[in-house]
Amino acid sequence: MDDISPSDLKAILHSKRANIYYLEKCRVMQKGGRVVYLTEERVEKQYWNIPIANTTVILLGTGTSITQAAVRMLASAGVLIGFSGSGGTPLITANEVEWLSPQSEYRPTEYVQGWMSFWFDEEKRLKVAKRFQQLRLEYLQQVWSKDRDLKNEGFYVDDASTAQALTRFSAKIEQCPDVNNLLLIEAQLTKSLYKIAANHTKQKNFTRQHDSVDDANAFLNHGNYLAYGLAATTLWVLGIPHGFAVLHGKTRRGALVFDVADLIKDTLILPWAFICAKEGATEQEFRQQCLQNFTQHKALDFMFDTVKQLSVEHAVKKVEEDEK
Repeated sequence: MDDISPSDLKAILHSKRANIYYLEKCRVMQKGGRVVYLTEERVEKQYWNIPIANTTVILLGTGTSITQAAVRMLASAGVLIGFSGSGGTPLITANEVEWLSPQSEYRPTEYVQGWMSFWFDEEKRLKVAKRFQQLRLEYLQQVWSKDRDLKNEGFYVDDASTAQALTRFSAKIEQCPDVNNLLLIEAQLTKSLYKIAANHTKQKNFTRQHDSVDDANAFLNHGNYLAYGLAATTLWVLGIPHGFAVLHGKTRRGALVFDVADLIKDTLILPWAFICAKEGATEQEFRQQCLQNFTQHKALDFMFDTVKQLSVEHAVKKVEEDEK
């Protein structure tokens, strides 16, 4: 077999890659020039290929191990590796998933420079945080207005309670004097959407608790970590460090990952967590539904376009201000 160059492995743009893997109770290794995972069945060992050139994230759950050769190939293909507890969520809920980014400085510089052109100015940073929230609303309205499966479950933007929540949040965004107030009303929106989803799926007395064992909470945790993987991939590819958040605070580790993931979480993860819980779906079925949603509604494209747009916009504004 001919050697595959790193440039060949990165032929598919990250924003167009289709695969996210969650693996548990297996061994990830390099075999015959490919990355595979090995499962031990009662009768025989089985190897399964991972198409790394079309993969964004590999999330390793409990009972997994990975070889150095496999990590080297994954890094060459620009695949992020994450470690988590069972079911895609941390073993200790206070911890966050650790993302291992390929060590490479050969990434674009214009986006991080554009990001830095506004980040140290508190007023400009607040404007970008507000823009994130407006784009988040626009994406939700776009997806919920055309997704037939969601409509069949009662999730659509013309629903009175949904429309009221979105309108109220949109009106409050521009009035926020600081990030703390924006965080507060953002939390209120998500809480309203939890209530709407619980009503649509006939789930009584739902309370969002990260360490709860009920299906809806477990699916929310699981789906959110898939979104974090997409966000981490977006930021790594564009060369923007995770610490330069606009909403979740300067001191929270990896906060910009949460900012970017919030663009899609309420739209694609939240409703399906409740729908799948109502239908008694397994974790694997829920995960497959999330991945289908990411592809169908071009979640990665939306994340990339948003971060690139905001970076470039402010870089241009900075140049114009300097010229004046």
